[in-house]
Amino acid sequence: MRRPLRHPAGPLRNPTGLLSAALIAVLVLLALVGPPLWGGSAARVDPGRINQGASAAHLLGTDALGRDLLARTLVATRLTLGLALLATAIGTVGGVLLGALPALLPRGTGRAVVAAVDILVAFPALLLAMFTAVVAGLGAQGAVLGIGVALAPTFARLTHTLTASIAGADYIAAARMLRVPRHRVLVRHILPNIAEPLILNTAQSMGTALLGLSAMSFLGMGVQAPSYDWGRLLNEAFGHVYVTPSAVVAPATAVALAGLAFMLLGDAFAKAAAGPGTPAGRTTVPATAPAQAPPAPGAVLEVRDLTVAFPGGVTPVRQVSLTVREGEIVGLVGESGSGKSMTAAAIGQIVPHPGLVGSARTRLCGVELDGLKGAERRKLLGSSLAMVFQDPTSSLNPALRVGGQLAEVATLHDGATRAEARARAVERLGRVHIKEPARVVRQYPHELSGGMRQRAVIAMGLMGAPRLIIADEPTTALDVTVQREVIRVLREVVDDTRAGALFISHDIAVVSELCDRIAVMYAGRVVEELPADALRAARHPYTRALIGSLPDMDTDRSRPLTTIPGRQPSPGDVGAGCAFADRCALATPRCTTRPELRTTGTGHAVACWEAP
Repeated sequence: MRRPLRHPAGPLRNPTGLLSAALIAVLVLLALVGPPLWGGSAARVDPGRINQGASAAHLLGTDALGRDLLARTLVATRLTLGLALLATAIGTVGGVLLGALPALLPRGTGRAVVAAVDILVAFPALLLAMFTAVVAGLGAQGAVLGIGVALAPTFARLTHTLTASIAGADYIAAARMLRVPRHRVLVRHILPNIAEPLILNTAQSMGTALLGLSAMSFLGMGVQAPSYDWGRLLNEAFGHVYVTPSAVVAPATAVALAGLAFMLLGDAFAKAAAGPGTPAGRTTVPATAPAQAPPAPGAVLEVRDLTVAFPGGVTPVRQVSLTVREGEIVGLVGESGSGKSMTAAAIGQIVPHPGLVGSARTRLCGVELDGLKGAERRKLLGSSLAMVFQDPTSSLNPALRVGGQLAEVATLHDGATRAEARARAVERLGRVHIKEPARVVRQYPHELSGGMRQRAVIAMGLMGAPRLIIADEPTTALDVTVQREVIRVLREVVDDTRAGALFISHDIAVVSELCDRIAVMYAGRVVEELPADALRAARHPYTRALIGSLPDMDTDRSRPLTTIPGRQPSPGDVGAGCAFADRCALATPRCTTRPELRTTGTGHAVACWEAP
């Protein structure tokens, strides 16, 4: 029986959250009814009762003009909360805008903004608030502006950190490939997905703002007479604290309780959002001379000597050559870290900075990509290439409905109207065997199962008319039954559209079932390429080891499963010889020289000196 999902407890289901919410509710009620009910008592001057202590007539005593201190404290609730709310709004809006700027500005200018934010965060907040208040002018206006400016750097740092944490998500990369303007990527894709922690921080900052404003008024830099807030009341009572100690009780208690209530509520929301057990909180590289050979017949993708390098001598992809023809599925298989996904990223031209990409030839639909200008290249990639990533959860924006995300491809790239794009989204979802597609387009990604999300991502790739589909381990996170459904959908899509497909996986059994040809990668290179139906005739020791590690119905369950000894070298540690030599039982001194990929039969090539 499937166990239902367990949702985090709500913030008001624990004593701390409930108590803080009750305190804030009382404060809001006092702010609303305080001035009408006690405004007269708070303003009534009584020369005969100056600086008196607690009495039946005045429960907490009077001030230097004989006015009731309890009434004045209750009336001051409205101004105190109002100023704190305004300061928090200034700090939140200003901080979010400042933290989002690096995502909109050029890299150098963005780094300068981040450096400025770091300096402001290191500066003491109260001193920054006091400095701003002095410049803006003493009084409530200067104090609010000062506290708002003091809160902004923290929000800016949080916004920048959260933005950077999701900047590499697949749906962000897809939006950029579709040439979505930077400001729209920020507003539509980034900010909705980081809103929750910003809201939680706002609740806690309200308490900080209230305490800061009270401190400013207490020091004489905030609210000025005849207006008064809790800090101003403390300032007026401080001179008589030794004579009538009860004069500071009401405003001091109000400041402490209100500040504590907002901070506890923010903490309760943070814990509820985190869930149980979780703490709150293209440049090119030198390559061989471009080849002028004619395009391979029927090829939708032709890559020669593709190389990807990163600073420090890290080269995850080394002179990879691949050809994918119409209606053909080519499998790219190998252990994790062999360079499969980076090869796909290089073909789609989404290698992250500071990666360097170079090739002797990269042709998509017979067009040389390196010969195109930036806009032309993006248009060709956007219309002819579809990428299906490993994790559909990161490929789909969790803050947007499925239909809107699919329709965005058609509206931005093909110029379709919203109605046309929506109709196409429904049709594409139906094509990948999603039941009730008209209902699914109105749902959010979290409402779909893993298999449905993966099929929705495939449908997104089909919103145009792609000639090449790159599926990067699309079945890894799915159970066996759903894996077979996704594989069937991919096979049907290729057969129906006659598109070519590059299917990337570490599971050689899945690849052999789905693909027409297989390319085996090891340490950044293709070490063998052969037809899928000739897999049992593989010649490279690594390919044979992968096949040998697969259990079947005849496997002796009393013996340990077959494994490949040793481990694959990291991209920065690959030597000049055969990278597999240290793990190979057939290795000889000749293997200190790297073997080239050579043809050994029809559609079969292998890079091994000792291949039988």
